[in-house]
Amino acid sequence: MWTTKLVNSLKKDQYQVINDSKTPSGRVHVGSLRGVLIHDAVYRELKNRDLPGIYLYGIDDYDPMDGLPADAPEDTRKHMGKPLCNIPAPEGSGATDMADHYISEFLAVFRELDVGARIYRMRDVYRGGLFNDAIDTILRNAHKVRAIYEDISGARRPDHWHPFQVICENCGRIGTTEVFSFDGNKVGYHCKPDLVTWARGCDHRGEISPFDGNGKLPWKLEWATKWHEFGITIEGAGKDHCTKGGSRDVAGRILKEVFGEEPPRNIPYEFFLVQGAKMSSSKGLGSSARDMADFLPPEILRFLMVRTDPKKAVNFSTDGAYMLKTFNEHDRLLDRLAQGTATEDQTTLLRATELDSSLSAYTPVSFQLITSLLQIPHVDLQASIRSRMGREPTPKENRHIDARIKAAAYWLANIASDEDKFELQETFPPIAEKNSPAQRYFIATLKDRLPSIDWEEDSLQTAIFDAARLTPLPAKTAFEAIYRLFLAKTDGPRAGALFSYLARDFVMERLNSGDDYSAISFITSVAIPQDEFLARVATDQGPASIRKIVPEIYVKTTLDASLNDPQAYKTGFCILKFLTEDKNRLFATRVIVSEFAGNEEVEAIRSEFEEKITALLMEIVGKRLEALEMDMAGMRVEVEFEEETG
Repeated sequence: MWTTKLVNSLKKDQYQVINDSKTPSGRVHVGSLRGVLIHDAVYRELKNRDLPGIYLYGIDDYDPMDGLPADAPEDTRKHMGKPLCNIPAPEGSGATDMADHYISEFLAVFRELDVGARIYRMRDVYRGGLFNDAIDTILRNAHKVRAIYEDISGARRPDHWHPFQVICENCGRIGTTEVFSFDGNKVGYHCKPDLVTWARGCDHRGEISPFDGNGKLPWKLEWATKWHEFGITIEGAGKDHCTKGGSRDVAGRILKEVFGEEPPRNIPYEFFLVQGAKMSSSKGLGSSARDMADFLPPEILRFLMVRTDPKKAVNFSTDGAYMLKTFNEHDRLLDRLAQGTATEDQTTLLRATELDSSLSAYTPVSFQLITSLLQIPHVDLQASIRSRMGREPTPKENRHIDARIKAAAYWLANIASDEDKFELQETFPPIAEKNSPAQRYFIATLKDRLPSIDWEEDSLQTAIFDAARLTPLPAKTAFEAIYRLFLAKTDGPRAGALFSYLARDFVMERLNSGDDYSAISFITSVAIPQDEFLARVATDQGPASIRKIVPEIYVKTTLDASLNDPQAYKTGFCILKFLTEDKNRLFATRVIVSEFAGNEEVEAIRSEFEEKITALLMEIVGKRLEALEMDMAGMRVEVEFEEETG
């Protein structure tokens, strides 16, 4: 686990100050939680080892509004360039200002995720004079700052430029002012109309003290000042800030050359992507942290953010496969913990994930189970869960079950695509008529196997795969037949799981309604010629893997004819079904030994078939014929009747 390696490398007697921050420029997106939870995971590991430290989280609400929030009305644009905390909250909001409006929602998510950070707001830092000394030092060393900017990024500032942003006394903007002098007490500034493209200054010029909240440091200098004033020892940043010559390099040089200190330990982290796209708060791309916290249970959201090494991107998706994979990976860790087989890294990951860091045991209920049961009519969800657990859930388990029911319901109502949803068909769906003869034969085979199967997910799933292999039919094609028959679509949840949610009688009745097939059409779709089979035996498996051979005769004749009526015209195939074994699984291969058409009685057809069987088997194994089990007594004759014409 990456937190283990990081904490192992720290000085054990040093008080660790972890820091992270956010500018509340709009609804905060879930991607911003990655930094929050990466830092919180480190803090949790410190606490687990009884190492001294604190986790600080700053609200950068003195930053200017440099983009219109996606949900803000157009008339908010008149406040562009003002400190976010000085802009009125949206109409109807209970917040004190715009910054408070957006960050309050985000901080509520902190509480739900049990983030252990102590919150501070930059309005309070500046207005309370906490940065006064640092501001004075930086302004007296403006020449050094200009040289650092030019050396690292090649950005040359004019000699009069001073690293500070005043709140204009005339228009209240902070993003449009440029400071050009400092006499030790006051700065001279100009609110420039064309300083930035996203706001227009009022052209006011004036002098004002830079202290006690009259302005702020540019953010790279503000970053270095936080490190200096708060004694920060650990602070990560997104990869865009950590490139060579980037923001962190500038802040680090300022800390060294202006304050004579070393930068804190970095945890560079990759972006949180939604299907490949980076998120932005002001542009409204992707899901907000609030929306995601409304959807995912806290431990799953934490797991999503911290399980991946920070240096690797998290590419999030809300499709069914990704969601099930995320829940299942988390649940497997809990299972290993309960069984005492969890590794040290897995236990550390769970400590960073679970709200209860003591890791008291509980049994999770599958997200797939809950999403499926919610879509099946007339199901008592809680009773079904209790039945599967075989006991009453504990209070802790009930809390987790309720959270997952809420998550599943939210996902189905707001996020899941049509492909991820299903509707159980209470009557035979017309689309099931599209099932091929081979698929219908598979349904019939499955129906015959199910009465002896335990009605639980894994046993049912195994029975489905067995029936598919014995048809033979590719698994995907077999599942499509089931989904058409039960859901009126070609995809759906794990079929064994679906059956286990349903009453046995209902499943058997529905299978019975979909198992009629044309015997001749079935066999012509799955059987292979004798020469092709012999070629396979020669190059592939060999007779050692053949476990049983079953002869089959498929006959098509008129409806009223007797099979032994020499006047009745008959067509069909003589087939050998070879049962081969691989990894303790039986597979069926049906081989066409001969084809017939005429008035012969079935007994004559059978007799000729037996002769051809002997010849074929001699060709396969020679004198080792005794090694193969031939079920001649169980020769199966399947008849397809057709009405006479003319």
